[in-house]
Amino acid sequence: MKKIKTLLPFVLTPLCLAIWGCNSNDNSDNTSETALPVLGAATPGALNSCEDLVTQFVYDSTVITAAHTVEAGSVNYNANESYAAPAHCVITGYMNERTGKGISGDTTYRIGFEMRLPIAWNGRFYYQANGGLDGSVATAVGRFMFSNGSDSSALTKGFAVISSDAGHPSPTPMFGLDPQARLDYGYNAVAQLTPMAKSLIKTAYGKQPDRSYFGGCSNGGRHTMVAATRYADLYDGFLVGDPGFNLPKSAVDQLYGIQQYASLVTVDPNNVLASIQAAITKQEFGVVSKAVLRQCDALDGAADGMVNALDACQQAFDIERDVPTCSGDRDGTCLTEAQKTVLTNIMNGAHNSAGEAIYSSFPYDAGMGTDNYFSWEYNMALTRDSGAVAYIFTTPPTMLGNTESDAYNFIKNFSMDTDAPKIFATDANFTESAIDFMTPPDPTDMGKLRDRGAKIMVVNGSSDPVFSVQDTINWYNGLEKANTNEADKFARLFLVPGMNHCGAGPATDKFDALDKLVTWVESGTAPEKIDASVRPNNAELPADWSTQRSRPLCPYPQIAKYNGSGSIEDAASFTCSTPE
Repeated sequence: MKKIKTLLPFVLTPLCLAIWGCNSNDNSDNTSETALPVLGAATPGALNSCEDLVTQFVYDSTVITAAHTVEAGSVNYNANESYAAPAHCVITGYMNERTGKGISGDTTYRIGFEMRLPIAWNGRFYYQANGGLDGSVATAVGRFMFSNGSDSSALTKGFAVISSDAGHPSPTPMFGLDPQARLDYGYNAVAQLTPMAKSLIKTAYGKQPDRSYFGGCSNGGRHTMVAATRYADLYDGFLVGDPGFNLPKSAVDQLYGIQQYASLVTVDPNNVLASIQAAITKQEFGVVSKAVLRQCDALDGAADGMVNALDACQQAFDIERDVPTCSGDRDGTCLTEAQKTVLTNIMNGAHNSAGEAIYSSFPYDAGMGTDNYFSWEYNMALTRDSGAVAYIFTTPPTMLGNTESDAYNFIKNFSMDTDAPKIFATDANFTESAIDFMTPPDPTDMGKLRDRGAKIMVVNGSSDPVFSVQDTINWYNGLEKANTNEADKFARLFLVPGMNHCGAGPATDKFDALDKLVTWVESGTAPEKIDASVRPNNAELPADWSTQRSRPLCPYPQIAKYNGSGSIEDAASFTCSTPE
């Protein structure tokens, strides 16, 4: 049973409520005959003032609520992540305060933000695009992926950084009842914040940033892809992680997955999540991962527990043939025929009754038997995507209760024929559809970005369970076609074998892509690889892997091939090369 490769783009991150948690086309090629511009290096500067910015900085519809200096040290992003930071100024504020529609009547909306300005500045600006449904102002450390290390943030490197709530408060997703809040979340908050932030930087340092960068993972990756098409004149480099650039489609696909899993079990209305999670257990997903490794591990020349040759693997692996079929009761070593049918349907991507694809297919890979994969397949799909689809992505929005049972009933009754098309719908109040405000207008039209010398780097886990890496591969292939197969002059895609959503899984998921992007933008040196290693504290590393394992991440379609000698734990034993 070979997986059908479909084309359609996107993912989503956290919602908030009891069950959802908290918070003109120009593709013409000009690269063959003319070298692309190199934008040149940023020059450093020193902060003129901090606390005085509360009164010194004046910008239309903007209020600075506080400014204070922080000494060099560790800055907590959340309870599990902290980043090294130089001495800097922390500024908080908001823009465009207004009254709009909320779950309980009128609600105050505004675009909240935090900026962190190093005392010794490197001359660069970084827009930290946050994940999930936003709704709160995350600490502006310049984070990319959660696993990249305490010294990899933009603030650590001396960037001025901004973070925002994208124009709405928690709890999310109920902001989707307000038309303007939808647009702010989709793209408009970036349009409002960017000129304000650059003006504040000029007030603080005496000049605007020489170079501006935009980065994020998951929904933050979506924000970045949208910015690369809508705001390519405002930013010089774009760092994209596991992008949900087709988020409305991906969210519908998540609902489709719950429908499929539910067909295997009796759903207990008083214990919905636990009963659906019995459809295919984490251990049974692991059976699939092991079967994938048996067929695909050595395709790159090394039997090392990693699938580098992802495309070839999809041809080599067959779920019917390669995964044991249970001859009796389920015992964690096999799948039933019904389980195989359901998993095949899910990996092929959501379809309507006519067989038309709603979202992309997913590749089989070695990172399917993990906590992250299991969580996105069940918990996130049930408790996050149900609210996102109901309130934000469909027109008109649907009111939901806040229990697991309410979420499940919405998903159970959601029609792939009549409800899924509502992500394309508009009405008198909601004049832009979710596809219009959430996705890049044309993700393969990056002519403005290309022609001015800007660059985009995309990093995607091959075992991402929510935003399919196949969707990202389809995008990159389309970008290549639109640029006479020379898209690599301004855009590069790097796959991370085995990595789940924005990190995690059996993968070398610790790396610094920002330095590579800066070098490409400011000196013209394209990234031929990204040096990556495992996180020693990753509890899901296989027992036979070294905690020092390293690998090169290669620009697609190249893969890391074993040289035939040397330690399989060492990146030096692998070379990026095009598959045969």
